[in-house]
Amino acid sequence: MNKRLVPISKFLSRVLRHHPEDLGLFLDAQGWADVAQLLTQARRHGVVITPEPLQEIVAQNDKQRFAFSEDGTRIRASQGHSIPVDLGLEPTQPPEFLYHGTAARFVTAIRERGLVPGHRNHVHLSADEDTAARVGGRHGSPIVLEVRAGLMHAAGYRFYLSANGVWLTEHVPVEYLGFPPDQERTHDDIITDPT
Repeated sequence: MNKRLVPISKFLSRVLRHHPEDLGLFLDAQGWADVAQLLTQARRHGVVITPEPLQEIVAQNDKQRFAFSEDGTRIRASQGHSIPVDLGLEPTQPPEFLYHGTAARFVTAIRERGLVPGHRNHVHLSADEDTAARVGGRHGSPIVLEVRAGLMHAAGYRFYLSANGVWLTEHVPVEYLGFPPDQERTHDDIITDPT
């Protein structure tokens, strides 16, 4: 994405995923906001966005974080909400394995609780290890955890596939996680151990 669009994309993430009230923006139950209202409210709060950059962001964002309604009058975030929304996703059978990228410093907590959504509504999973590694790299020294999604699904856990290809689930218990062999020790041990 063009660097000039990054601040607008971050702004959209904040208001469409987490804090629409900051703009006095109304999201319906499925997370849709009226495009005209978004542009008007943003301008009233000192953020000038015109339709052209908005269309560029939706079309060019490599993660397809946002989507327009079919008629182009509404916009929403594809996933990642911390506010209650119903994206209208149907439970979907996942592949046998999915992947979660995180930072090595979180391994100890993950070993205790599994993967939890934190401030989001769902745990986000990737279909491939490379994507998961890129996601993990945003948070520090990355590691990729293997999620035994097929076994989870067989045990009754639900999975959803967002419009932009991100797999979502409510929780991944630790018994369904595979840790890289070099993560058997804590991150601090890895740093200080000379062997």
